[in-house]
Amino acid sequence: MTGAPLLEIENLRIEADQPGRPPLLAGLSFTLAAGERMAIVGESGSGKTMATRAIPGLLATGTHRAAGAIRFEGRDLAKLGEAELRAVRGAGIGLVFQEPMTSLNPALAIGRQLAEGLTLHCALSDAEIRARSIAMLQRVHIRDPEACLKRYPHEFSGGMRQRIMLASVLLLKPRLLIADEPTTALDTLSQREVLDLMVELTAETGTALLLITHDLGLVAKYTERVLVLEKGVLVEQGATRDVLSAPKHPYTAKLVGSLPRRDESRAPVAADASALLSIENVCVDYAGRPGILRAGKPSRVLDCVDLNVREGEIVALVGASGSGKTTLGRAALGLKPLASGAIRFEGVALNEMNRAQRSGFRRAAQLVFQDPFSSLDPRLRIAEIVGAALRHVPGLDRASRRARIRATLADVGLDGFGDRMPHQMSGGQRQRVAIARAIVSEPRLVVADEPVSALDLTIQLQVLTLFQKLQAERGFACLFITHDLAVVEQIADRVVVLEAGRIVEEGPTAAVFDAPSHDYTRRLLAATPGLALAGIATA
Repeated sequence: MTGAPLLEIENLRIEADQPGRPPLLAGLSFTLAAGERMAIVGESGSGKTMATRAIPGLLATGTHRAAGAIRFEGRDLAKLGEAELRAVRGAGIGLVFQEPMTSLNPALAIGRQLAEGLTLHCALSDAEIRARSIAMLQRVHIRDPEACLKRYPHEFSGGMRQRIMLASVLLLKPRLLIADEPTTALDTLSQREVLDLMVELTAETGTALLLITHDLGLVAKYTERVLVLEKGVLVEQGATRDVLSAPKHPYTAKLVGSLPRRDESRAPVAADASALLSIENVCVDYAGRPGILRAGKPSRVLDCVDLNVREGEIVALVGASGSGKTTLGRAALGLKPLASGAIRFEGVALNEMNRAQRSGFRRAAQLVFQDPFSSLDPRLRIAEIVGAALRHVPGLDRASRRARIRATLADVGLDGFGDRMPHQMSGGQRQRVAIARAIVSEPRLVVADEPVSALDLTIQLQVLTLFQKLQAERGFACLFITHDLAVVEQIADRVVVLEAGRIVEEGPTAAVFDAPSHDYTRRLLAATPGLALAGIATA
């Protein structure tokens, strides 16, 4: 590094304003050069987000205390007043957060939000602001940027919203861009597109990038240097490839060891095993937006889909956002009406079941949601949440129900947690509760919709390992919906690739991964950095 660094953090310490609580960040020190790309990694609670919010002075006042030096371009930001900090934010330091929908104002048009920073920091006319906004939207590959200026955030997909957020930040050409988990909520293809754009645009302007993430695959692909935080303490740092290929600290080794890897020990399901779930030529339509004098034209979300899930088999359903994965999973459980086709469980069409058969199907087929916090009733204790699935199981008295609940919680590693509330549990523990709720009725089919996408690597490994153990012991079939192909390689017997509502490829997981036949599958595999990182970690 030549000359003074762009950013210097010296002995940064952050404490919660609560007596007796250990520090959230304990003496962090590092430097970042102009144009350098560096990552800070660690599990939830490691302090990485706290560190990055302290840099531009965005820690919550009254609840956190920060000490130490934060020098940006030689100025100690910790000693600046609020007005001086506002001048640094945006023009000097830009921030991109995890969920753009919470960063973009839902009540303001995109054009007005893009103009805000330029109006505050630059002496430009309205025409110049509009021209710059359109040019930047073109750079981030937004179609029809002029029309985009008049639209609102809810009219765009997650990937498009993150591109717009990136455009709003980079319009001011900051010298430092802090990206805090910028792609966690995105599918694999959108993730790659957004990060490729981020790196390309920052390289053009010489902007330094500080990437905050728990995804080591992204770290390997997009950064030059990495810092590893564990419970607020810097445990390792260095060149990205060196740290990931030969970690020196046990915590870093644990993170690298948590990467999903192909399960070679899993016995294949017999090819002649009977189909438990049959999806036959299924089409699903969504109603279009109605006009003043006419009904909206429906859009086809699933188009002539055929798929079987055999007894005891884990079938992974993969594809980008909008491909129809979740819709197919819900249709398989009878939760979405079909435009045509049939869904059969043990040979009986769902729409032809009598009342007793439908009741039996609801016990035999269960759903694990992506976000357990929003799917768990916050007013109920864990035992009540898990036990709700047993209300309609015949032949169970109160004592048997309690015994089943306790045994199931023990099976998922939550023995003794029955009296807790959802908010008293971590994300990984809540996902275990969601799995317990699904399996407590001893189902024969489980549909798991992105069950680990929001979890840290180590917690993800724990949940996946638990899921595999339970599936092997109980023998239920599973339709596992995900956009993470690295997870698929670890858990699935067979993979089905969905693009724009159509199946474009399917087959045994190893065969599809080793020799994909469809271009869309090859693009998904190429956009999954965790697969390449697994090779680095074992090199």
